[in-house]
Amino acid sequence: MGAMGDRTAVMLLMLLLSSWCLTAVTGYRGRGARGGGEEEEGGGSGRRFVLEESEEVVKAEGGEVRVVRGFGIGGRPAPMHIGFITMEPKTLFIPQYLDSSLILFVHRGEARIGWIYEDNMVERRLKMGDIIHIAAGSTFYMVNTGKGQRLQIICSIDTSESLGLGPYQSFFIGGGTYPSSVLAGFDIETLTAAFNVTTEEMDTILGARIRGPIIFYSDRAADQSRLLASCMQWKQLHKKGSLDFNDVADDEGGGEVQQEENKRWTLRNFLANLLGGQFYDRRKGKKQSPDHAPDAYNLYDRDPDFRNNHGWSIALDEGNYAPLGINDIGVYLVKLTAGSMMLPHVNPTATEYGIVLGGSAIIHLVYPNGTAAMKAEVSEGDVFMIPRYFPFCQIASLSGPFEFFGFTTSARRNRPQFLVGASSILRTMLGPELAAGFGVTEEELRKVVEAQKDAVIVASWTLPKIRGKGEDEPLLIRRMADV
Repeated sequence: MGAMGDRTAVMLLMLLLSSWCLTAVTGYRGRGARGGGEEEEGGGSGRRFVLEESEEVVKAEGGEVRVVRGFGIGGRPAPMHIGFITMEPKTLFIPQYLDSSLILFVHRGEARIGWIYEDNMVERRLKMGDIIHIAAGSTFYMVNTGKGQRLQIICSIDTSESLGLGPYQSFFIGGGTYPSSVLAGFDIETLTAAFNVTTEEMDTILGARIRGPIIFYSDRAADQSRLLASCMQWKQLHKKGSLDFNDVADDEGGGEVQQEENKRWTLRNFLANLLGGQFYDRRKGKKQSPDHAPDAYNLYDRDPDFRNNHGWSIALDEGNYAPLGINDIGVYLVKLTAGSMMLPHVNPTATEYGIVLGGSAIIHLVYPNGTAAMKAEVSEGDVFMIPRYFPFCQIASLSGPFEFFGFTTSARRNRPQFLVGASSILRTMLGPELAAGFGVTEEELRKVVEAQKDAVIVASWTLPKIRGKGEDEPLLIRRMADV
């Protein structure tokens, strides 16, 4: 009985191990973006990689922040989450720092953002299409400066530095009763000694009734303060005789002239400080930022990396905008005309997170074993994820153009591998070895591979061949997505 019991125990253990191994190998197929169960019937017809659950992180009278959590594959944590910041006109997102780095993209509206960069306070004005990076631990604030316009920002939330207390953790510098400033955690004796103020003065600051993290705020007061400070500084320097009205020193003066100019408060420095922006250096032929902080990068001002009659695409990497390399995140923007398709391709370097900015489309995604992972329709506001190496394509609706923006998990130059089209790897590798891999002749394979004359983005409908005489099948326009 003892030996039989041992054999039974061993067999049960082997069965458990086999079951665990099978789950580990195929488990990602049963795990949806919503943490759901098995795939719906229809072979990948569900919305497994559409991230449909968002959580409200901030809710205030002046706006809100919602976060769509990413998810990892193979037991690894999600590399990023996607945030949506909405601010009403004349509002302020009060000063705070986060445990996560942000890449901000201005979807609609205009903003003024201030943050600490290399121990200095810097400000930038942002417009639609601008990208800017805010490092984890860097205190920042944001003001909606658009006249009567709601500000909408989409951002990546890097998880590599996160404390894991939520999608991200805010530490509010400003605040009062709600939210509380992190300063409120110190006892009053410590604070009064540190600030060198009275208890009453400290209570006035920390006891203010702030109605949430996003509050209504007039930008005029900030402009007046900035103007007054600049004028006072200008007046003081003018009294000392150190104000130089020469915009640019004569280049013939050599190094001594340059050193002397650096010591002076010039009119162009004054104007740059007054406007909170940049000045133009004629010697270098480009804009210079007095604070040396990175400027925003506007996606809509950039020429597309690829364009044809069916659409265009832009990919931004650390070579184009250095701050992307800090957290190893790339950015892309794609627009397809109505009924166009971005041909099946693979991203061998990164996972992609996409956000639909306008229109609707069908997204096809394929598992490594050649079965359909997802065929889902997405529309404005949807967030979807494309795992690294998984083949996929997007097909715009016939009702209008389809535009989507997104982030990738690599700041290196993206080199997508297209499986179909004039620039595809099938066209590049066309030969007897590839034909043998498909089990056909090279001529048969060539006929199929070279039939598509366009590259990257094509029309997703075709005109069927006209049949011979006596065959009166009507000439139909058929979408490839429906074939």
